Amino acid sequence: MTKQEIKRIVDRQRVYFRSGATLHIPERIQALKRLKACILQHEKEINEALRKDLGKSNFEGYMCETGLVLSEISYMLKHIHAFSRERTVRTPLAQFHSRSFKKPSPYGVVLIMSPWNYPFLLTLDPLVDAVAAGNTVVLKPSAYSPNTGAVIQKIIGQCFEESYVSVIDGGREENTCLLQENFDYIFFTGSQAVGKEVMRHAAEHLTPVTLELGGKSPCIVEKSANLRLAARRIVFGKFLNCGQTCVAPDYIYCDAAVKDALLKEIQRQIKKQFGKNPLKNKNYGKIINDKHFQRISGLIDKNKVVCGGSTAPETLQIEPTVMDMVTFNDAVMQEEIFGPIMPVLTYDSLEQAVEQINTMPHPLALYIFTANKKAADTVLSHCGFGGGCVNDTIIHLATSEMGFGGFGASGMGSYHGKSGFDTFTHYKSIVDKKTWLDLPMRYQPYRRLNDRLIHRFLK
Repeated sequence: MTKQEIKRIVDRQRVYFRSGATLHIPERIQALKRLKACILQHEKEINEALRKDLGKSNFEGYMCETGLVLSEISYMLKHIHAFSRERTVRTPLAQFHSRSFKKPSPYGVVLIMSPWNYPFLLTLDPLVDAVAAGNTVVLKPSAYSPNTGAVIQKIIGQCFEESYVSVIDGGREENTCLLQENFDYIFFTGSQAVGKEVMRHAAEHLTPVTLELGGKSPCIVEKSANLRLAARRIVFGKFLNCGQTCVAPDYIYCDAAVKDALLKEIQRQIKKQFGKNPLKNKNYGKIINDKHFQRISGLIDKNKVVCGGSTAPETLQIEPTVMDMVTFNDAVMQEEIFGPIMPVLTYDSLEQAVEQINTMPHPLALYIFTANKKAADTVLSHCGFGGGCVNDTIIHLATSEMGFGGFGASGMGSYHGKSGFDTFTHYKSIVDKKTWLDLPMRYQPYRRLNDRLIHRFLK
């Protein structure tokens, strides 16, 4: 799209928002119901698009993308009336007689920029929250997942007028044009490098932002952990979507005393879950494009591989790979992997592990496997991270009951469920002062009696 076409869409959405059409709760509900029905209608097309873009199986596509979007819509339909109500709060005695309340109001015209790794989920999930809150939305899916982007464009075109929700196709040029527009809110999911650019452009208009980024999410395996179960759940979380998951365990940080036993269990689980030849497994996906395939392949140190390591350039596939004897100075530890490589590092004491993790940028997720509640509490209390699990991976983001997001280098703000509604909502603080009584103490001339009253009310 050209800059002029993008500006026309944004201007039309601003006119539509100012008409007040999105303020009506029944209209928001009908919009969400249309979206849900349309997603169900096109479920097979969504699955096929995800298979073409990322090699995802129908099961994984529904479990990790379509099903989660439908669940978010259902949650919003159930709670939208409660979320949209004014909330009365206590009024100080000094403001007698008044009513104080918070009034939820949509921001206006919202920009949602989504990534390629979960292209359907990470485009539609924030859209659901933004529409429920009463905004108009401009969607910008990633150009790296064109098949899913095309299905999204088809679904949105069937459910919404362009002045309500629209999809912008294209790549970097369109991204640049969008960021030059004056939106009321920007929601971005992607890399830290692009997140900085988004924030820089948003600052020019003082536009509030939510940034969902990433980082090197540690997976701590403490010596009391159930190693067989830990290996099973770590392998699931790490190699889901071929490791192209923002909250995937980036590396294992385990007690040196259990490393060898853990490695054996991990190798056993990889074979059990993906077969003897994962590259021939029809349910094992692929890397999104050649650029990322080459980058991830370059992180594999053949001298440290204890499992996997094979690649298939023609299909952009990399085996689930485990590397042992890794240090924090190795190339694989200098960037977020975002692929199916699992480095294993060791510590001698949990305190040492906590100290090391805290020297690094705050990760989006942290996982700890332990049977020791005190050890879990120590890590959860002393390490800074967005969210995580005890004795599991990934699943903390699959609920509408908790907000999902990072902080520091891994992002700012959160969404899902009530947190998502709040993200796209401005709460106006209002005092409704009654006219039948007007206390004189705040007015000049100030008197001694007024001074005593002020000290009585304000303490």
